[in-house]
Amino acid sequence: MADALRFRTDTPADEPAVSLDSFLDQDDSASVRIEAGDDVRRLLPVLDRVRLVEVDFPRFRDGRGYSSARILRESGYTGEIKATGDVLVDELLFMRRCGFDSFAPDAPLDPDTVERLLTIYPHVYQHAADDAVPVWKLRHG
Repeated sequence: MADALRFRTDTPADEPAVSLDSFLDQDDSASVRIEAGDDVRRLLPVLDRVRLVEVDFPRFRDGRGYSSARILRESGYTGEIKATGDVLVDELLFMRRCGFDSFAPDAPLDPDTVERLLTIYPHVYQHAADDAVPVWKLRHG
C-alpha cells in the first residue's frame, strides 16, 4: 500500500467524530465530521485541537469534500483526513492528491485494485495539496 495512505475500512476511530457544530461547541472533542454543505473554514481557528477530520461523501458525484480537504491542507492541517461514505475506487487517487490520507467507503474495495490505481501514474500534471512535483516542472525545473 502506498506510504502516505492509510486504507482502512474496518478499524473504527478511537473517538467517534462529532458534527462540526458540536465540535465547535465542545472543548474536549478531537474528531470532527464534515457533512456536505459544512464550511470547513470554521475549523481553521481551532485546527490545533483537531486530530481527525472525517469528510462525508453522500454521493460519489458530490465534490465538495475535495475542497474541504484541500482547504485544510493549505491551511497547514497535518492530521488525518478521512473520506467516508460513497467513496469509489477510481476517486482515491484524486482524493489523495487533495489531502485525504485514509478512507472508509460504504462498499468494500479490493486492496489490490486500490494499490494498482494509486500507483499507476508515476507523474502528475498540476500542483495539488500533496507533495508531487508536476512533470512539466521536472522537465523545465
